[in-house]
Amino acid sequence: MPRPWLALLAVVLAAAGCTGQSTASSSASASTDKPAAAAPPRPVKVFQAVEERVPRTVTSTGALAADDTVVFGVKVPGRLVEQAVDLGTRVRKGQMIARIDQTDYKLRAEQAEAALQQARARLGLPLAGPDEQVDPEKTSIVRQARAVLDEARLARDRSAKLVEQNLIARAQDDTAQANLGVAEGRYHDAIEEVRNRQATLTQRRSELDLARQQLTDTVLLSPFDGAVSMKQAAVGEYLAAGAPVATLVRTHPLRLRLPVPEREAAGVRAGHAVRLTVEGDATVYHGRVVRLSPIVQEQNRTLMVEAEVPNERGFLRPGSFARVDIMTEVSQPVVTVPAGAIIVFAGVEKVLLVRQGKTAEVRVTTGRRLGEDVEILDGLKRGDPVVTKPGNLVGGQPVQVVP
Repeated sequence: MPRPWLALLAVVLAAAGCTGQSTASSSASASTDKPAAAAPPRPVKVFQAVEERVPRTVTSTGALAADDTVVFGVKVPGRLVEQAVDLGTRVRKGQMIARIDQTDYKLRAEQAEAALQQARARLGLPLAGPDEQVDPEKTSIVRQARAVLDEARLARDRSAKLVEQNLIARAQDDTAQANLGVAEGRYHDAIEEVRNRQATLTQRRSELDLARQQLTDTVLLSPFDGAVSMKQAAVGEYLAAGAPVATLVRTHPLRLRLPVPEREAAGVRAGHAVRLTVEGDATVYHGRVVRLSPIVQEQNRTLMVEAEVPNERGFLRPGSFARVDIMTEVSQPVVTVPAGAIIVFAGVEKVLLVRQGKTAEVRVTTGRRLGEDVEILDGLKRGDPVVTKPGNLVGGQPVQVVP
C-alpha cells in the first residue's frame, strides 16, 4: 500500500513544477516584448550660415629674400688691421666694416703730392692751388726763347741792309740768317717743352688722385643699412685685391618671391596688397606687389611675382618660407560658418544641419579662415541652420534648437 501513494505524490509534484516554470517563462517573454522608452531630443545651438563680403584673394607660398646682397672685397691689397663687424651685426649706411693697414698708402700719397708740386714749380705755378693751366708765352723758358728770336731777327735785318750797301761781306749775312733759324727752332722747342710740362702736371695730378683714392679704399664702408650675414676674414690676415671680407644683406624692405598658377595670374597686378605669415610667427605682415615676370614658366605653368614687404624692425628674415594671400579684388560674397562647426574625419570635412528636428550630415569644401569663421566654398547656402558645437552628434539624431 505505501508505494502507490508515493508514486502519486511524485506525479503531483512534477506537474506543479512544470506549471511554475511555464508561468515564469511566459512572464519573462511578456517583459521582453514591451517597447523601450524613446531617448529625449538633445538641445543644440544653431547658426544661420551668412553671406559676407570679403576681399578676393589668390593664395600661394613663397620665400622672402634680401633686397640686396653685397660681398665686400678689398680693392687694394694689404694686411687687415681692424674689423668692426661680425655675424648678425646691424650696420648703418657709411659705417666702417673693416680697415687695411694704411702706412704704405699714406707714403705713396705723400710721394705723389711732392711730384705734383715739382711739376707745378717747373711751370712757374705756386706749389699749391687749383690753377694748373698756363699761357706758354708767359713762362720763363718761352720768354727767354722769344727774346733770343727777336734779337736774331734784328741782327738779320741789320745785316741785310749792310749787305745792300756793300758794307759787310755776304758771309756775315748768311751767318745772321742761320742764327735766326736756330732762334726760331729754340722758340718752338720752348713752347713744346711747356706743353710737355703741362702734360706732366696733369699726370702728377692723376697720380696723386689715384694714391689718395687707394688710401681711401683701405677703409670699407657700408653702402646701405643692413646686417652682416657672413664674416669671411680675420684681423692680421693679408688680403689680396678682391678678397672677400664680409657679406652684407639689406633687410628692409624684403623681396617676397612667389609663383602664382597661370589660371589665377591674370588677376594679379602691380600694386595689389598682400598678406603673409611665416613659420613660427602668428603675426600677419603686409606688403604690395611691385614686379611681375614677363613670362610664364613652362615647367610648372606659373607666373613669378615679386612683392615688397616692409621690415623696419627686422622681425622677418631672408630665406623664410611664407604663406601669402594676394588681394586681387576689393570684395566678393562668400558663405561663412564658425570654425567650431566644422567636423573633420578621415580627411573629409562636413557640418551638421538641423532638418525636421533631426541632424543631417552635409559634406562641405572649406576655403580661407576669416578670424573665427571659415569660408565655405561648396556644400552650404546662405541661411542653412548649422549646429555650432556638434561634439559627438551624428546624422539622424533628434535635436531641439535652443537659444
